[in-house]
Amino acid sequence: QVQLVESGGGLVQAGGSLRLSCVTSGRTFSSYAMGWFRRAPGKERELVATISWTGTTIDYAGSVKGRFTISRDNAKNTVYLQMNSLKPDDTAVYYCAADRNRFRSRAYDFGSWGQGTQVTVSA
Repeated sequence: QVQLVESGGGLVQAGGSLRLSCVTSGRTFSSYAMGWFRRAPGKERELVATISWTGTTIDYAGSVKGRFTISRDNAKNTVYLQMNSLKPDDTAVYYCAADRNRFRSRAYDFGSWGQGTQVTVSA
């Protein structure tokens, strides 16, 4: 069974940066697409970014495009989310997720989740 552990959250001022990491174990990381989601207080869970198993297909929510960068390091079984120019609206618990199916570059079905890491951006 796949396990995902996020880290890197914290408190930062508006305009600052953070890098989230998600280490996975339990299966062949390089075969699966990965994603980052977030849930802000009182809001629905939101898809932030996805990266295909090859790392060549990347998509972002419009609200983070140009500020956030998703990447993966298959040698370290880790997916990252570099967050720059942070805004108070980015405050949320951030979760990484893994696709249920191998070798996907679209139409993901995220079925495994980490425990989340809190990101708080002060004005």
